Amino acid sequence: MIGARVLAACTLLLSACSISHPPAVANAGAQLTPATNLTRELTRLPQPKGKIVVAVYGFRDQTGQYKPAPDSSFSTAVTQSAASILIKALLDSGWFIPVERENLQNLLTERKVVRALEAPDKSQPPVSVPQLLPASVIVEGGITAYESNVRTGGLGANYLGVGLSTQYRVDQVTVGLRTVDIRSGKVLNSISTTKAIYSYEIRPTVFKFVNFKDLVQFEAGMTRNEPAQLCVREAIEAAVMHLVAQGIEDGQWSLKDDSERDGTLLRRYGRHAES
Repeated sequence: MIGARVLAACTLLLSACSISHPPAVANAGAQLTPATNLTRELTRLPQPKGKIVVAVYGFRDQTGQYKPAPDSSFSTAVTQSAASILIKALLDSGWFIPVERENLQNLLTERKVVRALEAPDKSQPPVSVPQLLPASVIVEGGITAYESNVRTGGLGANYLGVGLSTQYRVDQVTVGLRTVDIRSGKVLNSISTTKAIYSYEIRPTVFKFVNFKDLVQFEAGMTRNEPAQLCVREAIEAAVMHLVAQGIEDGQWSLKDDSERDGTLLRRYGRHAES
């Protein structure tokens, strides 16, 4: 009798919780992508003596990896728009002026449209459209590797039908970035950065007889998967930080205030950080 009362009380308690706490709203409002710690560090870099005009023709997924799925799936493991992330990181650093090259044909077409609209009469001289800004450096690279299940593990315990278990998985994404001098074709710097992607699960369980015939069974769970897109973003931002710091060390570009050469950020991402 006591067990039945306990079971009824548990059922009512769970029912009350389900009524007073409805499921989370599925349609959340859109918001700006949250800034990472590296994004904040990018914006705190010392100012350059002069910004470098750079061209990004593409930043491809070179991993060839697809998301694991029980059936056929063509979803890739990493983002296919890494070039946009790279351009954003270059702008955030305050050291570079990216020029449009990934969709250059679209830009050239629009310039032709402007000339056609502003000078419909062929007898008139053509409209003078400003020249495109040439780049002095090309930024090349891509997402070079994606490794699944680099590290896995778990832990669980159960006592008298009450238990708790957890398991985790670590994936890894690698980004390669290099700068090329357009005049000589010389590779000025080449950087490779790696970011771990963490996933974990926590699952409590209750499986207990409250009396001879009555059984209480309770299961819950929570998982968290670090977004691969944000991890790629952090790896790209770290690569840009290293490019700036090592470019200053090599004398490829200069600081506005040379006394900031020994600052904390530049020392953290300089060549000594790779050793």
